[in-house]
Amino acid sequence: MEDASGTALEFEYRVSIEHLLASSIHRYEGRPSDGPRPAVGPEEFARVTVRAHLGIVGDRHFGKAAHRTASVTIMAVESVEHVQRTLGLAHALDPLDTRRNILIRGVDVDRLRGADFSLDSGSGPVLFHAHRPANPCAWMDVMLAPGAHKALRGRGGLRCEPLSSGELARGPAVLRSSHRLDDGDATLF
Repeated sequence: MEDASGTALEFEYRVSIEHLLASSIHRYEGRPSDGPRPAVGPEEFARVTVRAHLGIVGDRHFGKAAHRTASVTIMAVESVEHVQRTLGLAHALDPLDTRRNILIRGVDVDRLRGADFSLDSGSGPVLFHAHRPANPCAWMDVMLAPGAHKALRGRGGLRCEPLSSGELARGPAVLRSSHRLDDGDATLF
């Protein structure tokens, strides 16, 4: 597999797609102390359809010009586990409360910034470009735990543009990148 410029995606990582989120509305609006807007229909899916340059079908950012280069967010589940450890919480946190579209386990997602990468969960690879960080917001202190906003800095995942169309499903997957992600500089592992 190659990235958009023809560079080989030579580094392969076995990962797990833990959660897939597609929400038709923006639920974290206004003041966090007021709480999130109620969900409209299901938000977590076993499988999602990704469209090149548009996003995830059914998601609030799908096809929106303002989000064209940031229509899909991806984050490592290990980032949420880092918050739990850092804050000394006895209970597990729900990664879906971060509102990231794709939550994976197995690589330091934040190291993909500026890179093309693909995810293949069995239906063929879907190519993405990781444009910029998905910085955490103050809502994390309400939805995860007090202090989560600060604990997630530098670990909030990435805003990506899908460069090809395809399907992603929860479960085992392969992530390919032109960037090496396991050279000892990873923040989470």
